[in-house]
Amino acid sequence: MILLASKSASRRAMLEAADIAFTAQPADIDERALEASLGGAPAPEIALALAREKALAVSQANPGELVLGSDSLVVCGDMRFDKPADREAAAAHLRFFSGKVMHLHSAAALARGGEVLWSEAAEARLHVAPLSEAFIETYLAAEWPEVAGCVGVFRIEGRGVQIFEEIAGDYFTILGMPLLKVQAALRRMGVLER
Repeated sequence: MILLASKSASRRAMLEAADIAFTAQPADIDERALEASLGGAPAPEIALALAREKALAVSQANPGELVLGSDSLVVCGDMRFDKPADREAAAAHLRFFSGKVMHLHSAAALARGGEVLWSEAAEARLHVAPLSEAFIETYLAAEWPEVAGCVGVFRIEGRGVQIFEEIAGDYFTILGMPLLKVQAALRRMGVLER
C-alpha cells in the first residue's frame, strides 16, 4: 500500500486500473512559490522538483509510509503553462496551442520518512491541430469545468484527443504520471511483484 500525494482523478484511476493499492492524501504545498524559486530551470527539472516536494510533504506527515508524488507541466513555444485559472484562460491556452507542438512533462517521486528514494520524469510531444474559435467554444462548452484541473486543458482519454493531430510519448505520461517508470521503481523496492 502506498500513499498518493495527489487529488488528481486521472492519477487515482491509473493506479486503480494497474491494481496498485493506495490511499490518496493530497500534498499541501505552494507550487507557484516553488516554481518561482527555481527561476528559469528547464521544465523537466521543475516537474521533478514539484513531484519530489509533494512526496516529501506527505511522507514527513506519515514517516513510515511510502509516498508517491507526481506533477505535470506543459511547455509550448517558449512558454510554460499551468492549469488554467478560469474558462477564459483555458480558451487563451487553446488558442496559443493551436497548430503548435505541446511538450508535456510528467514526473513522479517516491519518498519515505522525509527522504526521496526515487524520482524520474518523462516527456510526451503532442502536435495540436489548428483550432478554430468555434471548435474552442464547443470544446469548452462540453469539457469545462472538468479540464480546469488539466495542465494542457485536455483529457486525452475523452474528447480532448480531438485537439491533436499526432502524439509521441507514453500514454500514461500524457495522463499525468509516468506510470511504467513508477511500476518499475515499485518492483525494485519490493512493493510490486516481479
